[in-house]
Amino acid sequence: MNRSSSTTISAELGLRLVVPQQTIVPLVASMYYSGKDPYAVRMAFHVGTDEPVEWIFARDLLAAGIESRQGEGDVQVWPSPTSCAETDDLDVIGAVDPGGKVLNIELSSPFGQAHFEAPAQAMSAFLARTYQIVPAGKESRYIDIEAELNDLLRNAQ
Repeated sequence: MNRSSSTTISAELGLRLVVPQQTIVPLVASMYYSGKDPYAVRMAFHVGTDEPVEWIFARDLLAAGIESRQGEGDVQVWPSPTSCAETDDLDVIGAVDPGGKVLNIELSSPFGQAHFEAPAQAMSAFLARTYQIVPAGKESRYIDIEAELNDLLRNAQ
């Protein structure tokens, strides 16, 4: 197991929640990546409740979604050249650049559906930092299989 597996990185990302009639609601998401969980990116959406709503994404899904439509079921990710919202007056730090490429993230759960727009450049920069910790295709080298099995067995009792 590699030393850098204990490294964790995080970033704040300005997102847009797209609601019916193509209006938008700005919000902030916290992104986390840990070498201890090398396949996953955690995204905590701060939506006004006491606790953020956290989703876990496959790192590969987000990376591939910057280039083409990816995912099926509960999580879908795809690029678009611009925002689908009709606003030029929204100014959120780190948010979607009006002229910049957008990463669309659509989430479905039993509680509802949400469509977010994230700045593709900021997402790419975050993902590039994760690949410095755990290179693409090398994730299995960073997992302690024995510890994972022990956790599973302990939780099964």
